[in-house]
Amino acid sequence: MTDRIYLSPPDVGAAERALLLDAFDSGWIAPLGPHVDSFEAELADYTGSKHAVALSSGSAGLHLALLLAGVGPADRVLTSTLTFAASANAVRYVGAEPVFVDCDASSTIDVDLVEDELARSARSGRGPAAVLAVDVYGQVCDWPRLEAVCAAHGIPLIEDAAEALGSRRAGRRAGAFGELRVLSFNGNKILTTSGGGMLLCDDAAQADRARFLATQARDPAPHYEHSTVGYNYRLSNLLAAVGRGQLQTLDRRIERRREVHAAYRAGLGGVPGLDFLSAQDGSNCWLTVLLVDADVFGADRERIRCALEAENIEARPAWKPMHLQPVWRDARSVGGEVSESLFARGLCLPSGSNLAASDLSRIITAVRGAGGR
Repeated sequence: MTDRIYLSPPDVGAAERALLLDAFDSGWIAPLGPHVDSFEAELADYTGSKHAVALSSGSAGLHLALLLAGVGPADRVLTSTLTFAASANAVRYVGAEPVFVDCDASSTIDVDLVEDELARSARSGRGPAAVLAVDVYGQVCDWPRLEAVCAAHGIPLIEDAAEALGSRRAGRRAGAFGELRVLSFNGNKILTTSGGGMLLCDDAAQADRARFLATQARDPAPHYEHSTVGYNYRLSNLLAAVGRGQLQTLDRRIERRREVHAAYRAGLGGVPGLDFLSAQDGSNCWLTVLLVDADVFGADRERIRCALEAENIEARPAWKPMHLQPVWRDARSVGGEVSESLFARGLCLPSGSNLAASDLSRIITAVRGAGGR
């Protein structure tokens, strides 16, 4: 059996190891420490945000962002339907209900539908408490329009940039849009700390509140005093050290993922029945999404996925829209046809920055073979 090719494996090196050992040798093994402080400052500078709060996961960041935005029980939150479950789950964490909004052809939330829904809900007298939009596969939402639409209705806007660190739109980096922004450093992300996340904002009071809530909401006292329910959400000093090393080489990894995307286009783009989710000019190309016309190619995306698996190559269908998930069967949705089509036709190909040329050749050959080409 040939070596397994993974979808999006970690890509770590000497810088991460050196900083991790530095953190270990310093004695800062418990949560927080100097590497956490530095990681926060460096990520804030990289994204163009004023404040950053390092957390144990992107999900923790989404939970805190919704709390900081004032979302609570019986509220509604407009959010992307084409996304990972964490975006929707966080809405339920605060007792609110998601309203799932379809994407446009770029895979990000359809701003026209958001604008229509905000106008409709305003007429009904019950608007959403927030809009939580997701940057998908490295594609960045049309944030300038989203910001204008939400501002016109006085609705807080939250950016889930878990998949888009390093991507750009309108001269700004992902993680710099909306009132509150969230990053993920899960093991499959373009920057990983093995597990972790970051909450970004420009308001010092919001950052202080996030740190307070993320540290079990401990009041200032010599004993353990709590007047608010808090959470154990802070990132450890050891993992922050890994993140700092990852940040040093982030631009190289982004460039390599763009090269991987270009290689797939060169190897498969001319095959009848195969196309790609078009990468925006500023995309980090976190994952390359193949779009399959089964009638023309001779195999659907599931047959291709199984053919890749038979060659020990990991691939994954595009995100199944949240409005199709059993857990959200009773949730309201707006549109849905575009995201359903992307799910039916889309297959995420291995996109790691450590893919070798021989790996790419093996993947392309297997995809072609699935259709008898």
